Amino acid sequence: MKILVTGVTGAIGPRLATRLVADGHDVVVSSRRYGAPVPDGCSFVAADVVTGAGLTRALDGVHVAYYLIHSMEPSANGAFPALERAGAEHFADAAVRAGVTRTIYLGGLIPEDLQASSPHLASRLNVERQLLETAPDPVAFRASIVIGAESRSFRFLVHLIERMPVLILPAWRDHVTAPIDMRDAIEFLTRAATVPEVGGRSLDITGPEIVSYGDLIELIRDHMLLGRPVLGLPRLTLTPIASRVSATIAGEEHALIGPLMEGLNSDLLPRDNSAVELLGVRRHSLDSAIERALREWEASEPLKAR
Repeated sequence: MKILVTGVTGAIGPRLATRLVADGHDVVVSSRRYGAPVPDGCSFVAADVVTGAGLTRALDGVHVAYYLIHSMEPSANGAFPALERAGAEHFADAAVRAGVTRTIYLGGLIPEDLQASSPHLASRLNVERQLLETAPDPVAFRASIVIGAESRSFRFLVHLIERMPVLILPAWRDHVTAPIDMRDAIEFLTRAATVPEVGGRSLDITGPEIVSYGDLIELIRDHMLLGRPVLGLPRLTLTPIASRVSATIAGEEHALIGPLMEGLNSDLLPRDNSAVELLGVRRHSLDSAIERALREWEASEPLKAR
């Protein structure tokens, strides 16, 4: 089967493409810029979903297309919802014209109170709705924090723990979510290509354990064998301030960290376990996910605090 994986410069795309090649599929990967890394066994086509350029060529002969593209522009810019909407529209239209038989999207968990959604999570939901309405046989997944060596959110937390002798956590530390092992996210995405029953559905994919963000940080700290004390600041709720400070400490761009931290201001929990039941994925524990991610990290670069 010929499969297109967009978003090859992200954390999920290269791993998914590698898995699909191992399963015997003909895999094409795409990015809007030339020079993007191409996983072994894949071919590359440059395509820009925002303008639509290159999509016809990228989708030529494709049976299943993965949409793994997210804009991470600063929310103050105001442009990213329009860009994400345009990208989803162009992708869905091109997939229909190309005769694609299934499209698969990966977005983010949404708070129960939609009014509490951050601008970026709200935009992810709009993209999901657009694809479910117009893309061929669509499947939409919603995930929380992905625990993996290349995951930007996981790397951000590790860098914070490495560089802060005292872990100062704002009020969002008490909100809860269900992080997912990178291996399990790839398994859900892979199986969705060939299971008819998930077509036309929006499904949440999470790990088996619910944990607060504060407890998640402490768990990562313990796996790193560090003795960082935690200081909670329950009155510090101004995410723009906290995110700028956190981005500076972690050595990350605020354009990335700001949107990530905006999403921490609410509980992000799965609606149900339908994805597990339909796709039969056996999920790894959170401890196993963190240990695996740190081990893979250390295989390519040292953890400075160890």
